[in-house]
Amino acid sequence: MLFRQLFDPGTSTYTYLIADIQTREAALVDAVLEQVERDTRLLRELGLALRYCLETHVHADHVTGAGQLKALTGCQTIVPQYAEVACADRQLHDDEEIWIGDISIKAIATPGHTDSHLAYLVNQTHLLTGDALLIRGCGRTDFQSGNAGLLYDAITQRLFTLPGDTLVYPGHDYRGQTVSTIWEERQWNPRLARRSRQDFIEFMAGLRLPPPQKMMEAVPANQVCGQVEVHA
Repeated sequence: MLFRQLFDPGTSTYTYLIADIQTREAALVDAVLEQVERDTRLLRELGLALRYCLETHVHADHVTGAGQLKALTGCQTIVPQYAEVACADRQLHDDEEIWIGDISIKAIATPGHTDSHLAYLVNQTHLLTGDALLIRGCGRTDFQSGNAGLLYDAITQRLFTLPGDTLVYPGHDYRGQTVSTIWEERQWNPRLARRSRQDFIEFMAGLRLPPPQKMMEAVPANQVCGQVEVHA
């Protein structure tokens, strides 16, 4: 398996490239509009054919590159079930699997940050958690129909039950961290470790975070697969 973690410094967003080395088929997860040129160049350099462009959720902090990547490569755009993205080619359900050659990508429903959110378990070893579980943190729950109780349940009952050596790759990191494990996050994530569901709900309600800078632009743009003009 070829696996690459790519970073957008403007939004601290991680995009993930997954490919089967034998078939040269590839998928991108959480592509960023401003990085489409970077991503297509990398695909060309590595001799890969982009088959899927997946989203973990409808993002509020960046505009997706999925629509442009589809126009350039003919890939399918995939969003979680119930996401309000009519232009997507396909919605993935909880526990549904897609394949890139011999590499499995399994969807795990992780609502709470938004009401429609998936994590992706790649080949049973690499967990792409989107904005649900972050390294020593988690996604906020105060907009886009967020629900702290649902997020706690999704993380503790779905993600934390995976093997401890499962690698955790988040959708964002603001401190330069790149990867963790399920064992580490069970033990050391300050928002979740040894915290009850009610404690977590109260903690999240008290965060009082400012809205994402791009939210008013990003959410409507992502509901049309990011098909907007990029302004310099």
